Amino acid sequence: MIEAVPYRIGAEVRCTDEDCGRLDRVVVDPVAAEVTHLVVADRLVPADLVEHPAVPDDGSDGTLRLRCTRADLEKLDPAVEAHYLETDPSSPGYGPGEALLLPYYGLGAGTAGLTPGLLFPVADPGLEQHDRVPAGEVQIRRGDQVEAEDGAIGKVRGLAVDPADHAVTHVLLQEGHLWGRKTVAIPIRQTYWSGGLLHVRLTKDEVADLPPAELSGA
Repeated sequence: MIEAVPYRIGAEVRCTDEDCGRLDRVVVDPVAAEVTHLVVADRLVPADLVEHPAVPDDGSDGTLRLRCTRADLEKLDPAVEAHYLETDPSSPGYGPGEALLLPYYGLGAGTAGLTPGLLFPVADPGLEQHDRVPAGEVQIRRGDQVEAEDGAIGKVRGLAVDPADHAVTHVLLQEGHLWGRKTVAIPIRQTYWSGGLLHVRLTKDEVADLPPAELSGA
């Protein structure tokens, strides 16, 4: 049995006072192979806030528990940043159909003097959102593609993490591979990140020969 805690991406997460959502993704330092943050409820949660053991002794569920209240969670740094796209300086910033013609009420007695003609912009000038990832780190989502030496091997299901120091010990591949429905644990030393993808230093056949993963709470 792997002496590590499974961080299953998509698992329920609970603060000390209430449920607070699901584990959306995990942020990892690829050099140290350590989890630095979890993304929950669009917040960057430091790994130190994860309560261990993350899975109850009876293995009844895979809920991750945090050592903070929901209010404390909301005070953490956002996991997404947004900014407005730059517009063409040679144009007013609004294209066809992005302005609304509203009536202009001129000065006059009663409602006399009602004159249409006021242009009022109503379109969003363009909002772009990006995931926030600390410099030098990478994020792992459920369903991220994993590449073996001879081609695509499957998709990420989660990570196995040493609760003592947040070190990633294994990458868990999603069930439902061509060789049968099982969870496969790839030792982190056999993986590396390149071109935005997680790679394993194994062939498809070598991965297929790995035994099903045995994890507490799996």
